[in-house]
Amino acid sequence: MNGDATYTIGELARRTGLTVKAVRFYSDRGIVSPTGRNPAGHRRYGVDAVARLDLVRTLRELGLGLPVIRTVLERELTLPAVAAAHAEALDVRIRLLRVRQAVLRAVARRGSTPEELTLVHRLAQLSEDERNRLIGEFLTGVFAGPGDVGPGDAGPGEGLFAGVARSLTPELPEEPTADQVEAWVELAQLAGDDGFRELLRGLAEGEAAEVGSGPPRPGLAVAVRESVGPAVAAGLDPGSPEAAEAVAALVERYAGMVQRSAGTVPGDAGAVRGRLAERLAAMADPRRERYLELLAVVNGWPAPESRAAEVDWARRAVA
Repeated sequence: MNGDATYTIGELARRTGLTVKAVRFYSDRGIVSPTGRNPAGHRRYGVDAVARLDLVRTLRELGLGLPVIRTVLERELTLPAVAAAHAEALDVRIRLLRVRQAVLRAVARRGSTPEELTLVHRLAQLSEDERNRLIGEFLTGVFAGPGDVGPGDAGPGEGLFAGVARSLTPELPEEPTADQVEAWVELAQLAGDDGFRELLRGLAEGEAAEVGSGPPRPGLAVAVRESVGPAVAAGLDPGSPEAAEAVAALVERYAGMVQRSAGTVPGDAGAVRGRLAERLAAMADPRRERYLELLAVVNGWPAPESRAAEVDWARRAVA
């Protein structure tokens, strides 16, 4: 290209892919300056104007404002410094957009009312400290004191329930995906549900009464899986004669669990079966499994294996 060549605004627009209006705007703002005028009084631009406008177009597409672009062109700021600062700003913007996306998804899926929309938006924008406080209050409400249901001072102990509480604690990463934010919003709503809190507390207290003192033992969930899992896999109806053996095995195993805690329940089979039916009904509540699914998404864990079919089968069989 001839270094002495000059271009009209129209020619400059064609070479840079900008509109004539855009070139004139940048010229009026001093981003590019004409080298002179032709006899008709039209502005003419040198070769350097092409390079400057190419850079301006790139920076504008990246979202930089005109004042920042001017500082880059005038070498008041280096391009790497501007790029780093802008990348940080984009990170903040991306996180905000993920939150908004999660809110809109949650609202679209639930068909939320205006009041629920406000709640969902507030939950999505909680700070890390606020999230920790909300979940801490929820888990304290569930697990505070369940160890007291054990016999004497040798109940399951605070250590057991502290471990369970930790395993149920969501930890949203610094840069969550939209799915993680959406899962957090739903999980936080569950944590604020008094009925769900009471459900989990009842399950925790039942577990404490059944594991008794001494070393940790498998709980009811394991007993259900091992006792009735094969029957569920075989497609047996819970009320069929073929299923009776699996049901009897579960009831017998549960009787052994509760009787390890002296005086927890009467020793007759009817009382044991009645208590088992209550425990299975609570375990079958879909909110329990949903919390675990959401927890896995928020924490980036593998999806938990569903035991809903086995628990529901056992519930129907024992009822």
